[in-house]
Amino acid sequence: MNSWLLLNSGQCAAAFNMALDEALLAAMPRLQKPVLRFYGWTEPAATFGYFQKFSEVERTVHLRPLIRRPTGGGIVPHDADWTYSAIFPPGHEWHSLKAEESYRRIHDWLRLAFAELKIETEHAPCCKKTLPGQCFVGHEKFDLLWHGKKIAGAAQRRNKSGLLIQGSVQPPVARTRADFAAAMRGVAEKSFAVAWTEFLPDADLRHHVTQLLEEKFSQPCYNERR
Repeated sequence: MNSWLLLNSGQCAAAFNMALDEALLAAMPRLQKPVLRFYGWTEPAATFGYFQKFSEVERTVHLRPLIRRPTGGGIVPHDADWTYSAIFPPGHEWHSLKAEESYRRIHDWLRLAFAELKIETEHAPCCKKTLPGQCFVGHEKFDLLWHGKKIAGAAQRRNKSGLLIQGSVQPPVARTRADFAAAMRGVAEKSFAVAWTEFLPDADLRHHVTQLLEEKFSQPCYNERR
């Protein structure tokens, strides 16, 4: 069995969510175990990719606050979406994958989870572009589709500390976050031979989250830097 850590953060502020994900990535060399995190939002917000221009994002979306993610990708609206992150340490199989393969694999995991919920989905076979920079307008190869509509996308960051995948799901039918999380866990147990351990962030991780929140993700100088 592969030992993975499970973190249910509940509803948090947008800047805190991004700070915790980046802190988890930085902690991977120390933790040496993958972390699957589920979380929600205390208020409507939008996150946008690390390399996007703030002026363009500001004109495109009306949701506030606008928080720059530590990962790439486009604009993602957050309110009733189901959000998760998967973080892998250096040397782990997922960390060694090419970006396209890890993107396909995370959405195959979601596809199997939806199948457990009796919801049929499929991978997008190719790109469909409409408006630039918006994650759920059009789709990318290997995004998850339901009746031709994109319902799941993700963004990645891979560095020497590990691999961070941040994903968002627009629920297609009336199921709950808890249903989704349970299906994700169950698929990992069957497909990846995962044994889960509940994870409580320690003092070092909590301190790093606070530092990132106060000095980075809550600061206009970071979010508006490009």
